[in-house]
Amino acid sequence: NNHTDLLSDAELFRDKTSDLQNQTLKVILFAHTPGITKTNTTDQSGRATLTKNGDNAIKFTGTEAEILQSVAKAMNFRYEILEPKKASRGLYTSLIWEMVGTGADIALADLYYTSYILDVMDLSVPYNTECLTFLTPESLTDNSWKTLILPFSPLLWTIVLISLCLCIVSFHYLARFHIKITEMKKQLGKAKSQSYPTNKMKVITLSMHPEVEKLDPDVKYAMMKEKYQTVRAEGDPVGLYQFSEPVNSALYTYSMILLVSLPKLPTGWSLRILTGWYWIYCLLVVTSYRASMTAILAKPAPKVKIDTLEELVKSSLTFSGWGEINGEFFKSSSDVAMQRIAEDFVLFNDSEKAVDLVAEASYAFYENSNFLKEALVKRQYRFQKQSENESTGLNHPETIARADRTLHIMKECVINMPVSIGLQKNSPIKPRVDKYVRKVLEAGLIHKWLGDVMQNILNAEVQTDDSGNSKALMNMRKFSGAMVALCVGYFISVMALLIEIVYFKKVISKNRDFNKYSRRIETTTRM
Repeated sequence: NNHTDLLSDAELFRDKTSDLQNQTLKVILFAHTPGITKTNTTDQSGRATLTKNGDNAIKFTGTEAEILQSVAKAMNFRYEILEPKKASRGLYTSLIWEMVGTGADIALADLYYTSYILDVMDLSVPYNTECLTFLTPESLTDNSWKTLILPFSPLLWTIVLISLCLCIVSFHYLARFHIKITEMKKQLGKAKSQSYPTNKMKVITLSMHPEVEKLDPDVKYAMMKEKYQTVRAEGDPVGLYQFSEPVNSALYTYSMILLVSLPKLPTGWSLRILTGWYWIYCLLVVTSYRASMTAILAKPAPKVKIDTLEELVKSSLTFSGWGEINGEFFKSSSDVAMQRIAEDFVLFNDSEKAVDLVAEASYAFYENSNFLKEALVKRQYRFQKQSENESTGLNHPETIARADRTLHIMKECVINMPVSIGLQKNSPIKPRVDKYVRKVLEAGLIHKWLGDVMQNILNAEVQTDDSGNSKALMNMRKFSGAMVALCVGYFISVMALLIEIVYFKKVISKNRDFNKYSRRIETTTRM
């Protein structure tokens, strides 16, 4: 019966993955920042480096290279580096299917934890989450033509215009009120006394006064004016003509808000008090406007950027990305904005070409934010090399970068996507790989390795922040607002002149009381 007894503490299914005894595993990888990046430098400052053997040894580094090296040491295995072949589906999608076809054990490509990939391979526990967003062009819209209205908000402009209209009406009716009061006083005074005498008008002719011919023309004009001008009686209104007519009231009230003084201070204390307080109001408005205008002209022109998904969908850009996995992600989403992106989503296998199209303000490129930062640096570097080849003169990196500043990484993340390491379907090493991935994650090594990968990229990037070192210069673009106002004024003036000419020809000149010598309508009493 000894052969039928159960063996206590017997290890029937021994875990053979704890020590792979220096076996070689096939690792297929694809350069995808920050998981895997290609490098040509030999000194990596102690970082893990994967080398693909061949005619020309290719070196890879990155966060997943560090993870692979740590797991390989813990599980005691070696690795053989493979790269996917170019296919019509693109390198990224080709890697997924080539792993299945070639029987690779591990896939390193910054793989997203999605159902699309889980259908064909296993994924380790996520070691990081990445912000997937769009690289967009900065808006080329220029609002310099609106410079004159930018100092105030629409609400403030509305308040200023309403107050202007109210003051025009107030000045007009107060002026009419004082004219009525003056007329009433005159009518009451006629019953008690005679009106003030005036100089009698005399016809000055050379035959009656030959000495007049020898006088200066200005003196003769003064004599004529004295004969015909009515002497103003005491108490007669002064300056009410400025507001007695609606058109004059509008012009003089508007001129005060431009700090143009009135020709005469109007009669009537109510009108004078209103004028004084209105001048104080105009002073505050004009001072605020000038200060705001100075600030607008003193700072660089604002750049309109796309930072939200709603703004992106409303734009006329075509959405692009690489790998069928990205297109499937948008198609499977139930969000309206995501469905809109899926309708116009275009696949690209060449990231440099995609970034160039983004710079032409025709596309938006979808990728993780770290990859997009690297793409911007590469584009800046290409511009720098191109400038060095074309000319040996001024080719300072900052100058070159500022000539290439139309690209912007959208701040809002479309999704924070978990990232994992790919494994064969039902891979026996998955539990052990998950264990060591968790350990390096809990130790904070993932964050450190990610910083190491992005350090060179961030150091190579020429800063594009305008806040500190850009010069605000007055140029014709900023001055275009004044030119627009001048053109609008000219247009309105010409139209008003044409209307006046037409009205004079069609109405005034055909009136039977029109005097062709004085060029005005003179009403005469007909017998």
